[in-house]
Amino acid sequence: MELKKLQKDSNWQERLENVGFGYHTDENNRTYWVEDRYFSITPKEADNIFDATNQLWEMCLAAVEHVIENNRLDEFKIPKFIQPYLIESWENETPSIYGRFDFAFDKNKQLKLLEFNADTPTSLFECGVVQWLWMENYFGDTKDQFNSVHDKLIETWKMLKPYLKGETLHFTCVRESLEDLTNVEYLRDCAIQAGINTKLIYIDEIGWNNVNFVDLEDETITDIFKLYPWEWMVNETFAYNIKNDEIKANWIEPAWKMILSNKAILAILWELYPNHHLLLETYFSEPHQMKDYVKKPLLSREGANITVVKDGKTTEETSGEYGEEGYIYQELAELHKEESGYSIIGSWIIGQESCGITFRESDQFITTDKSRFVPHIIE
Repeated sequence: MELKKLQKDSNWQERLENVGFGYHTDENNRTYWVEDRYFSITPKEADNIFDATNQLWEMCLAAVEHVIENNRLDEFKIPKFIQPYLIESWENETPSIYGRFDFAFDKNKQLKLLEFNADTPTSLFECGVVQWLWMENYFGDTKDQFNSVHDKLIETWKMLKPYLKGETLHFTCVRESLEDLTNVEYLRDCAIQAGINTKLIYIDEIGWNNVNFVDLEDETITDIFKLYPWEWMVNETFAYNIKNDEIKANWIEPAWKMILSNKAILAILWELYPNHHLLLETYFSEPHQMKDYVKKPLLSREGANITVVKDGKTTEETSGEYGEEGYIYQELAELHKEESGYSIIGSWIIGQESCGITFRESDQFITTDKSRFVPHIIE
């Protein structure tokens, strides 16, 4: 993997906005989308990521089965009242669309799992559409990417269509986030291309008629894709209605993804697959004998409340509102470092198969919501 530079077009921002990418730069004029740098990877490196992603997905499914069979949901701090519903969603094989594994990669190109964004991962639009069009703009058809995200989404929606309970698939997110709305509308567009009738509704517009969920037109919600975290939902009155819903609407991602989106799964994976080459040593409650490690809250998002410890001393930490739920302690990984920052790989699993990657770059060691998206090509 090699970071390379190119001369960016003078109208690059206009080109991105014309395809609906309106958050390439933030309100403080900090660049989120990196137009003039890219990672060049080899076909073998792409194959390694593909294989690692598929292998970890199978390990994660086995870990979910282990957690449920051994009654370990309390270790994830999942509220008691929603646990039966979560278990039912697993036993009924409630549909799942996607997830994103985040990998560290070092100078030896060894991949190590940092975490699994299994419930509400974003940057899907950037991966599936924006970086593909970026490649076509600068390289025409002379290069390729590890990127079948768009086709895989349409294919997966087609596969799931027979399992939907109603005629309309609703899509929802918060109204305040352009990034969330763009990703939801992208997923919705792929569902439309798969022949599914869809509706967009904001999360605060979802109604309850004491029997089931309804939209603003009083249409019953039978199937709904949500870009809204389960750990937020279960702490709202909303969640009590989910388990009382007579229709038992399909929520996508399903409730069993609460297990995989929780950092506790990293400790479970290490317990089930000790010393696996794709895993970092990870424990509940304490670092054991590790001198170099990262302390992560179970429910932390976007790098909040993370503490980096080297040789037993704190070297970096972030603030936030997480931590009361408990922590895991994960072996400190070596991150790829360039003059422009630290980089990690996001690897997408869609419809049970690895299908594309993103590179995210940060000024600091801890990847936060200020990280940048760097495109890639295979050559």
